[in-house]
Amino acid sequence: MGRRKSQRKNIAMLDSDEDNSSVSSSSTARSDLMSVSGTDDVQVDKDSLLEQALDALYEKRGSTREKALAAIIEAFNTNLPHQFVEKKFATLLHQCLNSIKKGSSKEIALACHAIGLLALTVGSGDNAREILDESVAPISHALKSSSDSLKTVSLLECLAVVTFVSATETEETERSMQIMWQLLHPKLGSNVVAVKTPAAVVTAVVSTWAFLLTTMDGCSLNSKYWQESISYFSTLLDKDDRSVRISAGEALALIFETGIEKLAAGNKTTPDGSVLEGNKYREGYTHILGLKSKILNQVRSLSAEAGGKGSTKKDLNSQRNLFKDVLEFLEDGYIPDISMKIGGDSLQMSTWSELIQLNFLKHFLGGGFVKHMQDNELLHDVFGFTPKRKHILGVEHQMTSVEKRMFQSPNSVHNKARTQFLNKQRMLSKDRNVGHFAVGMGDEDSR
Repeated sequence: MGRRKSQRKNIAMLDSDEDNSSVSSSSTARSDLMSVSGTDDVQVDKDSLLEQALDALYEKRGSTREKALAAIIEAFNTNLPHQFVEKKFATLLHQCLNSIKKGSSKEIALACHAIGLLALTVGSGDNAREILDESVAPISHALKSSSDSLKTVSLLECLAVVTFVSATETEETERSMQIMWQLLHPKLGSNVVAVKTPAAVVTAVVSTWAFLLTTMDGCSLNSKYWQESISYFSTLLDKDDRSVRISAGEALALIFETGIEKLAAGNKTTPDGSVLEGNKYREGYTHILGLKSKILNQVRSLSAEAGGKGSTKKDLNSQRNLFKDVLEFLEDGYIPDISMKIGGDSLQMSTWSELIQLNFLKHFLGGGFVKHMQDNELLHDVFGFTPKRKHILGVEHQMTSVEKRMFQSPNSVHNKARTQFLNKQRMLSKDRNVGHFAVGMGDEDSR
């Protein structure tokens, strides 16, 4: 593997409509000024507003609950309310889950976003474990009964974020990936007619599935599953919807980054321990090479696609740039190098895994991305990012008493969880040098 000798200034992996990362929003600036006052009183005021919004989630009127959820999301975007979370974590989680079970599509979408922000704010640890344990079943049930694209996409993104933050076992991540995959490959009864999946949902499934794949490693490899995933993503490259094509291209780049060809060439053992010999072994490896050859032709075509009816220049350029990156990677092993400004700091990324993680979290956090990248310890660990200490009006940011207990104490839940998270990241980084790929698609053989 190598890195490209020259850098393009605009890389398609980063959503250009959200490229305001180097400038903090006015609400973030106001939040910072309040935090620097040096007292816990300001935080108490913020928490009282959050508690009012939390109380409103008990109201019978759906529109009232929607407004309350929107206020909670705004609060978590502009400030990391650790003191409120320490006191009201369980109540907020279960009220949001109630909204998922009984709310309108809009309320469900807001509740999903609030749960995702809650997970990112609490980070790894016991509270994160509770979010995962309590959320998977209602999210899975809601996905099965959903016919609304907005609702489905929000549920998928919530499941992805919660699993990314909270899952500590491979099986937990595989379970969430399987739930996502079944939306594209449902198990249908003999009298059930398959319904075409909307492009927005296909894009969300592929994006969330790939986002979780960035955390996967060390599983038993089932050649049938990864061959099916590559074949399916290849078919998506021929779809009319540009967002579908782009999400499939990113997923394929991630799969090949893991060294799937080397693994296929060197691994003759199936998950049950039996050894592949003769034709079966050669067929599996040959099939991968054939798929890569087909994908190369598709990617080459998409990297030079001419504009067509209804296509905007911005979308077309995003596609061309992405597939130029993918083509260089598949042909020469060059990985796109990206340097991103966040406030006065620079974040460097040099793997598809990092790019996919950043792009997804940037999309999910939206206007709260800069604030979380500057102040969220979990994201600092994920990206190896250490921002400079912020100084506003010449005064260094002062932690509240609760933040000191949560973050500075060696025996705090946060520090214990951080150690566990970093150990997992080190293992992943070490194993990626060899190249592994694992796909948890479950019981696809039964179809």
